[in-house]
Amino acid sequence: MTMMLFPMLGNERMTNAIAERIGSAVGKLELRRFPDGESYIRLHSTVAGRAVAVVCTLAHPDDRFLQLLFTARLLRENGARSVHLVAPYLAYLRQDRRFNDGEALTSRQFAQLLSAEFDGLVTVDPHLHRYGNLQEVYSIETEALAASPLLAEWIRDHVEAPLIIGPDSESEQWAGAIAGHIGAPHVVFTKTRRGDRDVLIAASNLSAWKGRTAILVDDVISSGHTLANAAREILEQGFPAPICLAVHGLFASDAEAMLRGLGCRLVTTDSIPHSSNAITLASILGDALAGQFAAIDAKGLRRTPK
Repeated sequence: MTMMLFPMLGNERMTNAIAERIGSAVGKLELRRFPDGESYIRLHSTVAGRAVAVVCTLAHPDDRFLQLLFTARLLRENGARSVHLVAPYLAYLRQDRRFNDGEALTSRQFAQLLSAEFDGLVTVDPHLHRYGNLQEVYSIETEALAASPLLAEWIRDHVEAPLIIGPDSESEQWAGAIAGHIGAPHVVFTKTRRGDRDVLIAASNLSAWKGRTAILVDDVISSGHTLANAAREILEQGFPAPICLAVHGLFASDAEAMLRGLGCRLVTTDSIPHSSNAITLASILGDALAGQFAAIDAKGLRRTPK
């Protein structure tokens, strides 16, 4: 079965790297906006009978979502055998229950919209909190990959005598996994959130680890306040500014400036393009996508356009 990948705007580098990994062609889409902001999309490649995938990180999803759905529908209308989504960062998982009366359960609504247009989804470390896995909300084949081995490799290759620190209990899974991969010690701080930007960090005593390089690890850097408060605690205990290592670097508002202002070095994967990208995900994304292509081809799946 022949395969073809299509990048949404800003995803060209990732698409080319995945295509090289799995030996796939890269198709051509024309994407632009009319003066009134509406999307214009034109397909310049033949997709009839092919398994195709659209590569689109979903940081700032509201700006990308309609173009993504229009593209998926266009590929299917032109005869694609199956249409997959590679979303290195997957949005809309934070609202995983109704915290107040009348709230939209956007995690499920978003999943329903994507599941209606795609046959498979590949992503990396989705921010699952109250859901056990993506299959609880997505009705298509999903694969949630773990980046912790790649983060561990980066630490092993670049840092001598690391101390892995999780800034809160939610980060225990990444801190523990990374430390386990490289045989490094790790500790986890505790966090009390009093608001979106009001976070209280209770730090462990790090005196037994003096001489090691502190590395704060988390899945997402968004507002940066959790990491910044943890970094201040580390500085107050006489350590140099830590390395902040994350899977997804969203860097909302002034997060980057705040962390760099504390002296932190920022290291992220390329799930979201940013100057801090130092770890590439193309190998694991490509392998997972090739597996989905093969599985769906074996089933003989072919959806008809709605």
